[in-house]
Amino acid sequence: MRKRRVTVTVDEDLLEEANAAVDDGRARSVSEWVAGAMAQRRIRERRLTVLGELIRDYEATHGVITEDEMAEQAQRDRDAAAVARMAVRQAG
Repeated sequence: MRKRRVTVTVDEDLLEEANAAVDDGRARSVSEWVAGAMAQRRIRERRLTVLGELIRDYEATHGVITEDEMAEQAQRDRDAAAVARMAVRQAG
């Protein structure tokens, strides 16, 4: 893949983290660390785009998902997570 040198301005704490990643051997260079973060961001944004399209398609077929439905699902998710955490504690 072709690469191009650019100049960017970043928060000092992020630069410190990038340098720490290099020092710890988690990245070969700050450039590699930044490029990895950019690649992850690209993947995340593409996934969010696809998710948005899926939600639009679902709602076009089944109607708009209501706030109440989202709140009910969030509660079911919290309940399921609590059950899973309990099972891990009991097994461990």
